[in-house]
Amino acid sequence: MVFAVVRAGGRQEKVEVGTIVTMDRIKADKSGTVTLPAVLLVDGDKVTSDPATLSKVTVTAEILEDLRGPKIVIQHYKNKTGYKRRQGHRQELTRVKVTGIK
Repeated sequence: MVFAVVRAGGRQEKVEVGTIVTMDRIKADKSGTVTLPAVLLVDGDKVTSDPATLSKVTVTAEILEDLRGPKIVIQHYKNKTGYKRRQGHRQELTRVKVTGIK
């Protein structure tokens, strides 16, 4: 069993071939694929975390869709002053499917 821990949009995700991951919005090349940098690689009983060795490892993924996350409501309130402020936010996300770990 081969899996890797990759850096995906400010977070780290554990992936194997066929895993679908939702991460912060990223841009792909014209073919719709993206390469994710590996932080850790587990190949059977062998665990690799050396940066020199991991620079040769490529984790490729294809972009399935771009989407937006759920709405988050941000409210500020100060008591007795009449200050109220309301703001919303929806994070831009990308859903990718891991196609290869080499």
